[in-house]
Amino acid sequence: MYSARQATHCRALASGKTASQVLKTLNGAASTSQIGFRPICISVQQHTTPSSQRNFSANTSVSRVKEYFPAPNAPGIRKTKAAWPHPFYNDEQMKQVEVAHRETRNFSDRVALFAVRILRWGLDTVSGYKHTKAVALNETDPEEAQRLYGMTEKKYLIRNVFLESVAGVPGMVAGMLRHLHSMRKMKRDNGWIETLLEESYNERMHLLIFLKMYEPGLFMRLMVLGAQGVFFNAMFVSYLISPRTCHRFVGYLEEEAVLTYSKEIEAIEGGRCPGWANMQAPQIAIDYYNMPEGHQSLKDMLYYIRADESKHREVNHTLGNLDQNEDPNPYTSEFTDPEKPHPRKDLQFQRPTGWERKDIV
Repeated sequence: MYSARQATHCRALASGKTASQVLKTLNGAASTSQIGFRPICISVQQHTTPSSQRNFSANTSVSRVKEYFPAPNAPGIRKTKAAWPHPFYNDEQMKQVEVAHRETRNFSDRVALFAVRILRWGLDTVSGYKHTKAVALNETDPEEAQRLYGMTEKKYLIRNVFLESVAGVPGMVAGMLRHLHSMRKMKRDNGWIETLLEESYNERMHLLIFLKMYEPGLFMRLMVLGAQGVFFNAMFVSYLISPRTCHRFVGYLEEEAVLTYSKEIEAIEGGRCPGWANMQAPQIAIDYYNMPEGHQSLKDMLYYIRADESKHREVNHTLGNLDQNEDPNPYTSEFTDPEKPHPRKDLQFQRPTGWERKDIV
């Protein structure tokens, strides 16, 4: 049964009145009604955009991520290309990326691995994931392991943002120190600086991508601030003492990153992250990776990011095998036989545990 106010509203709409006229009619009816309604303010949005130009469809099957930190309003500035264009990866190459571990061979390797395990413990604590307990319980009761220690979309985003906020530090520190060393010694660097800075740039792009999906709070920002301060200075001192150990450390760290993103892909495929199942990647990721039509989902994006981490793993393990002062960087060098497997920026020839010095120098 309609009230007097609802009847007035219906008659006003049926007569074809505009939004402002409807508002006046409703408020006038309320002020003259014996029932005693108080005037209200109704916001009516008029859609004048033709249906062919609408930005959504009732039949769409891919939802977009909720983007934070929108682009600044600068109509006079065109969007520029990435400083380091991303190399081409195809689906087959990205599917071939696998979790791998390089066994320790000397004291330097053991120090690097021990440092990574400490960092892994800290990351698990921040993201709420008890890796050891989850793995142990998963062998006996997978459902209970998922309930107690399973990751959600939000937990993965927290983990990714924190991980990428510190992952860009080593390449920047190493590139900066080698840059200063080159100028101080007045000698060439043999191509190392470019690769290290490009790695740092790539990790920052990962962070910007995930920031489109998750807005960190004050506590998270303070954690990142503290982690960067400690990590930057630790890497600075360590690289002065032993560059080889630092590259091995980053290689082991990237092994953990490959594992993390592999788990996220498995979670989507296994239905444990339903919110990501049919979600489209942020536009910044689509542009950076030149993701083709039909392959722009969030899962596709994670394949690209995992492939990047696998390449960082390979690069740093390779650099850790070389003479830090004399050997050229194989990733910026041209080889006489391009068909023979050799280090490349893309995924054509993958070597998860790094290239040995005898194979490339």
